[in-house]
Amino acid sequence: MENKNELILEKVVDAPPESVWKAWTDPEMLKKWWGPNNVSIPECEVDLKVGGKFYIVMEAGEAMGPYKGTLWPMLAEFTEVVPNSKLSYKAQAWTEDQKEETLIDQTTEVTLTEDDEKTKIKIKAVVLKTGPAAGMAVAGMEMGFTQQLDKLSNLK
Repeated sequence: MENKNELILEKVVDAPPESVWKAWTDPEMLKKWWGPNNVSIPECEVDLKVGGKFYIVMEAGEAMGPYKGTLWPMLAEFTEVVPNSKLSYKAQAWTEDQKEETLIDQTTEVTLTEDDEKTKIKIKAVVLKTGPAAGMAVAGMEMGFTQQLDKLSNLK
């Protein structure tokens, strides 16, 4: 992250905005690509409207060694929903059973732009507040979002 509180990433994927939008808003599709490598998504709920809830839980896989089985919930509220174009939410993410220590309070804005039958995805994440033990998670956000976008671009 350039500014330690803000991350901006862009990626062009070989799919139209409608398909990318569905991948961002359909719980079953989100489970296929959300999060960094070596995590699975056992829970995902999306109430796609301004004020609606977005809840997702990442679970560390075998390759994460001592973290295997660790759960990282995220509870968000949509603040902007423009179909096939823009999705914004205010979120809190944490490590299960360590919420106060590991809390990350953030906003995320996802913009989709058509680019010659492909979609340019721009993500802007701003960390508003963190718990005292959230440093490693914040430091890994860029890598996590990058891996997540790579998984999304390979979705079939």
